[in-house]
Amino acid sequence: MKKLIVASFAAATMALGGITVAAPSNAAPESSHIVGQIMVKFRDNAAAPDVLRQHGLSDGGGIGSTGARLIKVPAGKELQLVTALSRNPAVEYAEPDQLVTAATDDPFFGRQYALQNNGQSFFNNNPDYLVEVAAGTPDADVDAVEAWTRSKGSGVRVAIIDSGVAVDHADISGQVVARTNLTDKQIVNAEDYDKYGHGTHVAGIVAAVHNTAGVAGVCPECSILDVKVLNDSGTGSSSAIAKGIDWAVENDAKVINMSLGQRVSSRTLEAAVNKAWEAGRVIVAAAGNGGTQAKIYPGAYPNVIAVAATDNNDLKASFSTYGRWVDVAAPGVSVFSTFPNHEFTLGSQNNRAKGYDIASGTSMASPIVAAVAALVWITPAGTSNTTVRKQVESSAKPIAGTGSYWVHGRVDACKEVGCVKPGP
Repeated sequence: MKKLIVASFAAATMALGGITVAAPSNAAPESSHIVGQIMVKFRDNAAAPDVLRQHGLSDGGGIGSTGARLIKVPAGKELQLVTALSRNPAVEYAEPDQLVTAATDDPFFGRQYALQNNGQSFFNNNPDYLVEVAAGTPDADVDAVEAWTRSKGSGVRVAIIDSGVAVDHADISGQVVARTNLTDKQIVNAEDYDKYGHGTHVAGIVAAVHNTAGVAGVCPECSILDVKVLNDSGTGSSSAIAKGIDWAVENDAKVINMSLGQRVSSRTLEAAVNKAWEAGRVIVAAAGNGGTQAKIYPGAYPNVIAVAATDNNDLKASFSTYGRWVDVAAPGVSVFSTFPNHEFTLGSQNNRAKGYDIASGTSMASPIVAAVAALVWITPAGTSNTTVRKQVESSAKPIAGTGSYWVHGRVDACKEVGCVKPGP
């Protein structure tokens, strides 16, 4: 079977506290941060120039609406300057800018067991995509098809904070209503919008068009806000994510998805999350692919719905991070979705197919939950982010592991939008 496990906060190549998307390995990740910059929040911004001048530094730009500033520093001096600045009473906090990693009736609709299955085997016409489901196994999907009788998420904006969304894919590109690039890479060619591939896959899970081609997203009438924070290698920074969250709020995202993460908490990143929650947004993030209970951020912040991954037997995926800090679960094994039609980094690293392919990880589970939240927004339960989150969590199906691997169950789109499932 072709198989890709994409880490969302706990990727093998993810440095502690950093954001990247990659396949997990047995090697323990090493802590790292972005070279040449730190994040500082002053108690009084008027004092900032003098304080920075004492250390030979210049003032930098603000990081979204967090109140923190991104300060350029000599390479190799990041931690030393964080310590020195933290001692100054004019400084509320100083912290490294952590490296972040990514956690990855249509012709292919039958391959989308996460949307609808009834215990049968899948993909039997193509052994490359074989997913065996023994007769009588649990109905392990989120019942998205049934949910569409009540809601398809028409017009709800979902921000995909990731590696970008391809502009050359008919099944997802047209769903993008606004874009921003918060990486250091300049967009020159069409391929530059997502040269890594992860963001296009995540976006397709949310909102691929339900038509006569390709696949269908869980929320096929949702709109996508493309927030590019990961570069061609699938890495980014805490500061870029914080800016991306702020941009998503400014552009009226109802739901924000982050299939990425870092092991070290960041006060700046948490401030961005909290401001988005206070602005009425639902925030969803992957729990990570470490297979342990170690917390991953932003998923572990209280105002974020942290998502673990399940398989086609409705069991916890072996790679999924878990624990009482994780809120819900969703299918994350061999999830079929869009990939760029051009050459992309993830494809060359993992033999991904152009156009469409499967990937596994909490990176795939998180956008399923984000899409379900978007469906809920236009139901009677969609009066606020508080009521939407409560509906998503309280209506989740209590499968095996509920209460230990995650607090609530595996999301059930049909129940959450108030539809009635047909009989056998």
